[in-house]
Amino acid sequence: MTMTAKEIRNYVRAYLEATECEIREESAYHVTVKLSPQADRELTNRPYYWAYVDRCGVEPETMSYTFVFDPEQYDSITPAAAPEVDSVMSRHFGAVRPLPILGPGRIQREDLSFGSPRLQQLFEAAKRGGSFIYVFEDPGQLQRRTLLPAAYEPWLAVCFKAEFACDMKREELHYYGISLTSGTVDTRFGDRVSRLPLQSRLPENISIIPTSLSLKEGKIRLEQQLEAYLRQLDDSWAAEARARLEEELNILDSYYSHLLEDENEETRLGAKQQYEARREEIRWQFEPRIQVSAVNCGIFHLRSSLLPTT
Repeated sequence: MTMTAKEIRNYVRAYLEATECEIREESAYHVTVKLSPQADRELTNRPYYWAYVDRCGVEPETMSYTFVFDPEQYDSITPAAAPEVDSVMSRHFGAVRPLPILGPGRIQREDLSFGSPRLQQLFEAAKRGGSFIYVFEDPGQLQRRTLLPAAYEPWLAVCFKAEFACDMKREELHYYGISLTSGTVDTRFGDRVSRLPLQSRLPENISIIPTSLSLKEGKIRLEQQLEAYLRQLDDSWAAEARARLEEELNILDSYYSHLLEDENEETRLGAKQQYEARREEIRWQFEPRIQVSAVNCGIFHLRSSLLPTT
């Protein structure tokens, strides 16, 4: 897997907007930004500074960055400023590199490419911040002016990742939702909410229908739904993987058979250790398995056809 410079730019731009950073300058090849307090805490690794800010209640001074997505193109349109060299110092020591600019006015440059440490840090920050959401469907202006409140139904949604692993690997994402009021399961919940306007604040003039299921009960039912789906899948891939596993183990046995019977005890013990380690490696590589994990989840309050109960 990799990402183009444009995809990296779009991802970083979305993160900066989501964390309410102040974008000061941008082009197709870069973006210069003053980080918000949230982004500064997640990206700059300044725990002592933020502990001081929290303890003293002072106004934080966040850092600024220029994130470059295409260094070659960016450098071609941004000529580097020639450093001023002191003539006396240069006569004795040659050209002296200028000191870095420190303090609030400093803007650090970061070249972002797929696999770079800073981009990986952005991925991890976005993953932490986006692992759980609590949102409401936007009712629109007409509902805000209506006398009767709209009934909203809470849904628990989980995005599951199913990994089909052997010597080859395949992944599937399943975005399921369950109504915590009626117990209805929607296996295409992701498609449903992707078309809805959502907001993080409780809208005016709505009422939330009480739940009949707990979060734990909802989670169990979604897991059961996914398990039922996985059980009805064609498992020929697993049978083929087991056949390849047996073939590899047979090759391994034929290679080590004479070494395991060697008259020299030291050779025999060394071969046994290698054989057992290699056998475990082959099993890990070829043995078919399905691993399921939750990528993210959330509570969605959506307009309901059910009447609110008291």
